[in-house]
Amino acid sequence: MASIPSKNTWMRRQQCPCGDWKCFVTYDGDAEESAAASQLVKNGSCSSFEAMVAPYVGMVFKSDEDAFEYYGNFARKNGFSIRKERSRLSPQLGIYKRDFVCYRSGFARKRPTAEHQRDRKSVRCGCDAKMYLSKEVVEGDCQWFVIQFSNVHNHELLEDDQVRLLPAYRKINEADQERILLLSKAGFPIHRIVKVLELEKGIQGGQLPFLERDVRNFVQNRKKVVQENDALLCEKRENDTGELLEACRATKEGDPYFVYDVTMDENDKVENIAWSYGDSVQAYTMFRDVVYFDTTYRSITYGMLFGAWLGIDNKGNTVLFGGTLLQDETPRSFVWALQTFVRFMKGIRPQTILTDLDPGLREAIRSELPNTKHVVSIWNILPKLSCWLSLPLGPRCAEFRTQFEALYLLDSAEDFEYQWNQMVGQYGINSDKHMALLFSLRTSWAFPYTKGCFLARMATSGYSKSVEAFLRGVFSAQICLRSFFDQVGNYASHKIQASEEMQYMHIRTCLPIEEHARSVFSPFAFRAFQHELVQAMQYASSEMADGSYVLRHFKKMDGERLVIWIPEAEQIHCSCKEFESSGILCRHALRVLLIKNYFQLPEKYLPSRWRKESSLAPYDNPGDQNANDEWFQEFRSLTGTLFTESSITKERADLVHRELSKELKRLINEVTNMPPSDGVAMDLTVSLTG
Repeated sequence: MASIPSKNTWMRRQQCPCGDWKCFVTYDGDAEESAAASQLVKNGSCSSFEAMVAPYVGMVFKSDEDAFEYYGNFARKNGFSIRKERSRLSPQLGIYKRDFVCYRSGFARKRPTAEHQRDRKSVRCGCDAKMYLSKEVVEGDCQWFVIQFSNVHNHELLEDDQVRLLPAYRKINEADQERILLLSKAGFPIHRIVKVLELEKGIQGGQLPFLERDVRNFVQNRKKVVQENDALLCEKRENDTGELLEACRATKEGDPYFVYDVTMDENDKVENIAWSYGDSVQAYTMFRDVVYFDTTYRSITYGMLFGAWLGIDNKGNTVLFGGTLLQDETPRSFVWALQTFVRFMKGIRPQTILTDLDPGLREAIRSELPNTKHVVSIWNILPKLSCWLSLPLGPRCAEFRTQFEALYLLDSAEDFEYQWNQMVGQYGINSDKHMALLFSLRTSWAFPYTKGCFLARMATSGYSKSVEAFLRGVFSAQICLRSFFDQVGNYASHKIQASEEMQYMHIRTCLPIEEHARSVFSPFAFRAFQHELVQAMQYASSEMADGSYVLRHFKKMDGERLVIWIPEAEQIHCSCKEFESSGILCRHALRVLLIKNYFQLPEKYLPSRWRKESSLAPYDNPGDQNANDEWFQEFRSLTGTLFTESSITKERADLVHRELSKELKRLINEVTNMPPSDGVAMDLTVSLTG
């Protein structure tokens, strides 16, 4: 009977942005894992094996599987493999005895020889190496004891580079399976697939943890399984997408501000679906300036691409604005996703959108968000360089990456284009299609072209890691789309409702301008400001005849920066455009403000986006919110004042944290014990505001 996958497996998209369907992408993380695995194969052991104790009579294991794993590791370390031989069953204990033996234990059964049957030589030679286990109940817990052990073999044990070729150790992991299937679909013969895997992992020929015949058998077996499972998988997809729609309808009943939309194909089956939560829409009204549309992962089981619209709040937390599942990666699907998202967000388009390198998505953004700046984060590009250039550059790939990163940070577009041509010529990759793609899209990712574009500190390694954490949380083991949908909802709810604990923000310079920034900025923004202020002390300034300033680092770590100061308007502009990009004044501008004896930041350089009071509020009914607006503003004013005053010293912060926690618990307990009555509650609200 055919079986279908019980687990909804999500994998990184491996289609290359260059558009060639025979070209695929791996990532640095994948390469590191592969290198570690290949090193393990090469050594035939890991550090934990080095000090491994041989099994002995009386040794205790929590389960028979733990015992089998331990004995298997011991066997690999010592040049052989094992198999499960016999088990014995009793009505009281279930399986109570297990026999594990050497793979060469026993003798092959003699069978009648058919006319065309291959005469295969058996590896079994009657080896007596074994480990026998017995189960006992000790103080209510089942434990497995070693009752017999022998490590005496009647055959030669294998060396490290040979033991890995035993069938028990020739495993093809999930990532390699997906890669093999993609290359097979692209028309690569088996021997070429093996060669590509060796090149990508950076190992010598014959050092993969499996053989060419294992790859051939896997491809042939998978084709049979796919054919057998096709109808069942089709039915599973239809049932699960139906359950997903039911989940959306149920969520809508519980949250009237939840929104979703779906498209159906010509067979009236779900094609694309998108959704957003009431709290997410509320979050977007406050932090809509920059949106990151992540389309990194797709489901192997359902063949659907997951897209997540993400943002960043004033505390530096990743905020989920919405999610979508798309049937394919065509511009048409991306156009629908973008149109739906804008409709969910009441027609308000973001100022900037960050995405991965994807020509189809880029085309859709150009069509649907013509006035939105499209940026590709450098952190979406760097992981692909090794995959693209490891073959043509070999050991020079690391050197190229260092030069590439330095080139990315150039200030001038002219310098960038000149040095780009120099670089590709130096490494002999002028005609490389990936380098041509990057250069054609340079206005979307290179710093000279994106400088001054507001990114809210989202094009950083820190934010990239935050998104990875979000994806890992969402893509935990799922068995159906409904479970996946619930997981996304749980994450969104947790992120939006989680409150930041009161933090004491230490002063590092004792400058009045730092005290002022601490009283206004959220801890996340204040830390970024504080870093710039400390760095400002390392710059020398020279005033020009026109009143502008030239800033130079005392170690000449970067080039000169021009700062223009307009005193009558209290405006300051720096050539690095850090404030325009992040909303936090740069070290160069701060240096000039200090020279001008500023004790406080001008109001225009305290954007509301990064202030403490920009925290997310609960999503209320618009009518009720208007009725309670005065009370709500008073509450925010009081809490804002309390937070500001308490953050001045650690003693104040500790006092407020201690007393406020007790008082809030008392108040919550008192309110929850009151009899429910909407009418009385409304009268109390009116009396408070009136």
